Amino acid sequence: MGKRRRVAEQRKTKPAVIGGLIAVAVVGGAFGAYSLYGGGASAEDRSTTAGRKAVKTGPPTAAEVTALSTRFLTAWQGGQVAKAAGATTDAGAATAALTGYTKDAHISGVTVTAGKPSGASVPFSVKATVTYKGKSRPLAYESKLTVARRAEDGVALVDWKPSVVHPDLQDGDRLVTGAAGTAPITALDRAGGELTTAKYPSLGTVLDGLREKYGKTAGGTAGIELRVVRKAAAKGAQKSPDKTLVTLSEGTPGTVKTTLSATLQADAEQQVAKKTRASVVVMRPSTGEILAVANQSHGFNTALQGSLAPGSTMKVITSSLLIDKKLASADKPHPCPKYVTYGGWKFQNDDKFEIKGGTFKASFARSCNTAFISQAKKLQNDDLTRQAQQVFGLSMNNWAIGVPTFDGSVPVQSAAQMAASLIGQGGVRMNPLNMASVASTVKSGMFHQPYLVSPDVDHRKLATASRTLSAGTLSQLRELMRYTAGYGTAAEAMSGLGPDYGAKTGSAEVDNQKKPNGWFTAWKGDLAAAGVVQQGGHGGDTAGPIVAALLKAGS
Repeated sequence: MGKRRRVAEQRKTKPAVIGGLIAVAVVGGAFGAYSLYGGGASAEDRSTTAGRKAVKTGPPTAAEVTALSTRFLTAWQGGQVAKAAGATTDAGAATAALTGYTKDAHISGVTVTAGKPSGASVPFSVKATVTYKGKSRPLAYESKLTVARRAEDGVALVDWKPSVVHPDLQDGDRLVTGAAGTAPITALDRAGGELTTAKYPSLGTVLDGLREKYGKTAGGTAGIELRVVRKAAAKGAQKSPDKTLVTLSEGTPGTVKTTLSATLQADAEQQVAKKTRASVVVMRPSTGEILAVANQSHGFNTALQGSLAPGSTMKVITSSLLIDKKLASADKPHPCPKYVTYGGWKFQNDDKFEIKGGTFKASFARSCNTAFISQAKKLQNDDLTRQAQQVFGLSMNNWAIGVPTFDGSVPVQSAAQMAASLIGQGGVRMNPLNMASVASTVKSGMFHQPYLVSPDVDHRKLATASRTLSAGTLSQLRELMRYTAGYGTAAEAMSGLGPDYGAKTGSAEVDNQKKPNGWFTAWKGDLAAAGVVQQGGHGGDTAGPIVAALLKAGS
């Protein structure tokens, strides 16, 4: 874990009801009248100095928070779009969103129930009706708004974000009711059992992605829905799948068979639930089939789409590079000093340890940062990028697994950032899918692009790597991971799983986090898995038990 620089990443109170067009406020949990002033400012904002209005600074007062939230929510409920938008920091965007709420989403009968403010934040719930071509369904959800002070004039306003209107909305997204763009699907596991979010809560984003990809070709017919239509993706990126919020009339689902294992998926769900912000992927090295995908948090699919510094798990790729270039050999002496300086940065090992007279295998097993940084001066800036792309199939944005993914990023860097990349910091970004694939490549001897739906279903072309590791490099790389699983930082988690196994731990520092993200990637037999626990600490203690439990369950 590099210490020189860090990487920048990635109510139970009784509510106050805003009914009709009556503005009310919550003060100490009780109802009270509140007078509203132009622009949402309170009487305190009307003081002047030498005939000029004073510009207030600092966070908004409790009175301002109550006033602005009341003004916005009351106007929104009453259909007064211009007035509601005028109480926000971006009247244009708010006008478009609130107009679309009625015109495109066909939502009416809005009733807003405001909760007790917490600082500048005000939670609220919404009940409404979605109506389209004679069909109606209720809509209910919770959201929140935040009041902020505008810097130029000190006026307090609702800080506009699309999520104010609905928590699933992000910039560029829209709410639309009508004939669904794609037919629903019934997703099946590898044995033919149905996959649902009721059984497997982590699969919500996966099922949305499968519908987006296969809904038009799986044989179903579209229904009528209120859905979040996601913004178009940037060039070369994969669009996030749309999300259904309310179904007004059912379509006829088509069938999509996946590679997921029902038993391993259930086990993965249970394992990630034990840790906050944990994610894991299990796959089969010999084929690339994905057997389980799970995230403790269900709002974003970190396992497949996360973009996080992988820390020392990246040393698997770096080791293959150093061995290829004859800069390291498993059983030969290799330096592991307390400190190494490169590009103006001073790098150190965890707890400033050093290994005197040790081998490269010892440095790998103990995750010695300086053993890798010390070789930076002998490398070209693009060496690591080329190794990741050509051998491990990463960082080319061309995987086609059946749902959207982030395929890793190993950019060409120079000086200290290039050195930091060697230990999984700098600009390197990965997710559990990427790191499970890395372990799979080592185990199988070649890159097999991971996939969730067989390419035979739609005849899509899977990504390939342009070369494989030499027999000598591959043998040493496997030995490094076996030794780490048996005697190194991964030994406790992998205890009892040998001898056909290998592993690597990692910890990645992130700005503004007290604890690093804990990583673990490993294989056992024809299974490979990788996991991350954000803000968890050392990977062997956090992600390690999750990965090891799944390897044991699947063997």
